[in-house]
Amino acid sequence: MNALDVHVHVVIPDLLGEGPWRARLVREGDRAVVEWRGQRVLSAVGALADTRVLLGDLRRAGVDGAVLSPWVSMLPHEEPDPGLAREVCEAWNEGLSRVCAENPGRVWAFGAAPWQDPPTAVRVLEQLRRLPGLVGVEVTATVAGRLLGDDAFAPVWEAAEALGLGVFVHPTARGLGIPALQQYYLWNTVGNPVETAMTAAHLVMSGVLERHPRLVVVLAHGGGALPALRGRLRHAHTFQPQARSRLREDVETSLRRLYYDTVVHDPTLLRQLVEWVGPERVVLGSDYPFDMGLARPVEFVRSAQLAGEAEARLLRGNAVRALGLEVRT
Repeated sequence: MNALDVHVHVVIPDLLGEGPWRARLVREGDRAVVEWRGQRVLSAVGALADTRVLLGDLRRAGVDGAVLSPWVSMLPHEEPDPGLAREVCEAWNEGLSRVCAENPGRVWAFGAAPWQDPPTAVRVLEQLRRLPGLVGVEVTATVAGRLLGDDAFAPVWEAAEALGLGVFVHPTARGLGIPALQQYYLWNTVGNPVETAMTAAHLVMSGVLERHPRLVVVLAHGGGALPALRGRLRHAHTFQPQARSRLREDVETSLRRLYYDTVVHDPTLLRQLVEWVGPERVVLGSDYPFDMGLARPVEFVRSAQLAGEAEARLLRGNAVRALGLEVRT
């Protein structure tokens, strides 16, 4: 395996059809398009709901292994009925496990858990850990209005670390609820990276990463705006009582406990990210099948002209090590 993509979205057959938290497939010209709550997902320019086509597209882009994750809009983190939220998450996990079983040693997945109900989320994580191919869980950057460093989620973080499950943090893609960001595609280009930076900074400053040093937390989109904010976070921690209230280690140490994917769209930014956090903390991502993804993720990494063994680490080695993947050669 030469390249392994950790940021690949999918809708599984279990979540297609009629009923709550299910999408439909409709025709849009000569292609099948996912329809979700009355809206056609035209930003999915690849095969969101066909894993066979999806994997073929990735192979043609030079990617021969993938860690799939649910399409983030269909994670039931805002569902007020805890029983229904658990049912949806279990459907995701069982369906994703079947996809992994069909592609052993090549495909793995981040599953789902109802983070808004932490005790139930812990039980779902325990079940998830026993499903073949599932190596972690995807979570939105905010859950029921809370950032992920909130004390309410402490049992979930503790369980993820104890079970050896990775956590993939992805923005909700709602533009932070700011109406002005609905213009000019700013809900995506600005809202998404800002939301990721907010929750990642919250994780750092609340001390979650310090308290759970074995956690594997992967941030989408290169950590969003987080790298640009590291100086402000460092400075505040040197003097401001609120900023110092929970985090005992220095800010840089916690920031470097995180993993960052490569979906930054600028080779200079990618080089700077690698120089900052180290080549062992960056993993290949494409954001397939969406229009803001990297159509040629392997070529993009190579365009950054990284030194030494860094390129091979980003393309494959870091994800295999961090997530404990057993790769089929």
